[in-house]
Amino acid sequence: MNKIQQILNSDFIISIATFLENEKLKDSVEQAVINNNVKFVYMHPIDNANLKPFYSQLIKYEVGSEEGICALLLNSFASNCDEKTNNFLDDLDLGYISAESSAGEEEFEEALENSQNTKVKTLIIGNDLINHERVENIVKLLAIFKKYSDFNLVVLNEELEKKIDSCEDFDLEELEELKSFNGTLVYKLVDEQNSELIASQTFANIAKVSNGNEVFVISKNEKIKRVLKIDENLHGTIAILKVKIDEDIFNGYEYKQVKIEKVEA
Repeated sequence: MNKIQQILNSDFIISIATFLENEKLKDSVEQAVINNNVKFVYMHPIDNANLKPFYSQLIKYEVGSEEGICALLLNSFASNCDEKTNNFLDDLDLGYISAESSAGEEEFEEALENSQNTKVKTLIIGNDLINHERVENIVKLLAIFKKYSDFNLVVLNEELEKKIDSCEDFDLEELEELKSFNGTLVYKLVDEQNSELIASQTFANIAKVSNGNEVFVISKNEKIKRVLKIDENLHGTIAILKVKIDEDIFNGYEYKQVKIEKVEA
């Protein structure tokens, strides 16, 4: 069964680490919600305004906290785990993970409650994870989740999918302390239609720039030029950096701490 069909056949869906910018995937989720009355839980650091009419729950987590989020998913939805996994889950400091990731335990309890009495559960796993510095432990968490939960996995990144499917090492490492991502951040998003920097008014205020300004986006040794566009549906200090698929810029983890400079005329 292909990924689109798997989503369409679902009656409960969680997405993690994807902005669901792919139109076919987004449309399939929307169609499942409309046709099957699906409960859809959208998990991401950035709210996607286009999905608001369709998700039943938003779990907005901190940038970089995906390892902890995957552990919380495993803790909430896995059952009949082996002894090693049970010991790992018993040792989790759920309060600390929730506080650091800004994803409350009660939010996962709500998601679990919404999943009750559903037959075809799907976890959509996005591209944000493949370049996470803790990807190897994340792969183990997701492979164990696949084994001990009743979810089907729809993995959008082929490399990550292969890693999860071939994972045989279930010796989980202790979760790493979450690093802080302060200041202005950008989220790299492939878009063949334009190459803008989409930002909230808050982001623009902090960066001291205005709608329509041409700006430099600077991260470590990279400096690129973009036109800033303010989107009233965006909030917070994460802007969306739209790039062409063949642009070799800001590689690695999709989020980058950046400095914004206005291009002087």
